[in-house]
Amino acid sequence: MHKKTGLHLLLLALIVLGIGVTSVGAQEEISIVHYYSDVLGKEAIGKILANFNEAHPEYEVVDNSAGHEDFKTQILVTIAGDNPPDIFSYWAGARTQFVTDAGRLMSLADFWEENDLDAIIPEGVKAAAIYNDDIYLIPMNVHPTGFWYNPKVMADAGITKMPETWDELKAACVTLKEAGVYPISLGSMNRWPAQFWFDYMVSYTAGAEYRQKLMAGEAKYTDPEVVTAMETWKELTDLGCFAPDSNAYDWTDAADMVANGTAAMNLMGTFITGYLNSIGLEPGTDYDFFPFPTINPDVPRVTHGTVDGWVVSANAKNPEGAKALLLHFISKESQEIWAVGQGALAASTAVDPSIYSPVMAKAADYLASVMFLSGYDLSTTPPMAEGGLDMFAMFMNDPSGYQEYLEITQQVADDVFGG
Repeated sequence: MHKKTGLHLLLLALIVLGIGVTSVGAQEEISIVHYYSDVLGKEAIGKILANFNEAHPEYEVVDNSAGHEDFKTQILVTIAGDNPPDIFSYWAGARTQFVTDAGRLMSLADFWEENDLDAIIPEGVKAAAIYNDDIYLIPMNVHPTGFWYNPKVMADAGITKMPETWDELKAACVTLKEAGVYPISLGSMNRWPAQFWFDYMVSYTAGAEYRQKLMAGEAKYTDPEVVTAMETWKELTDLGCFAPDSNAYDWTDAADMVANGTAAMNLMGTFITGYLNSIGLEPGTDYDFFPFPTINPDVPRVTHGTVDGWVVSANAKNPEGAKALLLHFISKESQEIWAVGQGALAASTAVDPSIYSPVMAKAADYLASVMFLSGYDLSTTPPMAEGGLDMFAMFMNDPSGYQEYLEITQQVADDVFGG
């Protein structure tokens, strides 16, 4: 008898006898959507998912990644339909609040308690998981924002002490320009990299409490506090601190300018380290870190950035599979792969601190010393975020029009928040 024919007859006999053939080699699908593509962690997430597949042959992960910017709109359309992914990556803050309020997410409070995540997730990071007094997001990593600089460029210009105050930052810009180097690179082609400047301008002049009111529509973009923040930002543009044509470059282009010595420093989240490492730079030798300088010494310091996490769709087809994958993501092994591969600070305290480079250890110490606030487009509603991001791009194109830009943005806020 032909071997193939014999196999078919055997399977048929098993079916007739009622023996569960579907369990032989059958796999349950877990559909996942994420924005970890290219330089934002594609290799690391691939390794983590491969490890899960090896450890859980009963599941088949159906992986769908999207570009970072495309994801922002695509995921909202997808989860509003009848076939949402079981699990998807999302940003903690207002964006998770938005989809939570829309009833699109599954509560993960029982999952958190059953796996005793309080033992490994610090209280400050856990805050990013809580919405409407319930848990809807499992944190994956934290990305505080600060300055990443080229030590050789700084030293060649005679700068050996990094700026700690606003006046020192401006003085450093003048010194670097005299040395023939662009002081600061900014790649605002996709708008969001400019948001960190606005975040710090408002938080370090008007304070974090006022900034949170602005994000919630309880303050106005035309307020004197925001005008002062924009005028403070404009001090740097008036000095020529930024490399020209910021809106023509992506964030990786701006990182390249620091890497090749065209520019001295770049304000960005810790994920920039994943990119710098990927192009062969050595932490501590080719690049280093310092926090955003104090503007008003009477205003407490904070840091802005991102908590990335995972959420489960309210009507997920395979919620148990999604939770199995969540547990894998938060495991010590996965957290260490992710922190090193993506250039992040792990959400879990179970990781070995030695995985961090000396530069990332500085960022970790900084994060531990200040209040953490999500970046602008994660702190306000998606419609408001679009208006604000447009304003930042307009400002970098022509800073002189900031008063008009604030009025335009307040019109958006009135529409969003009902002003």
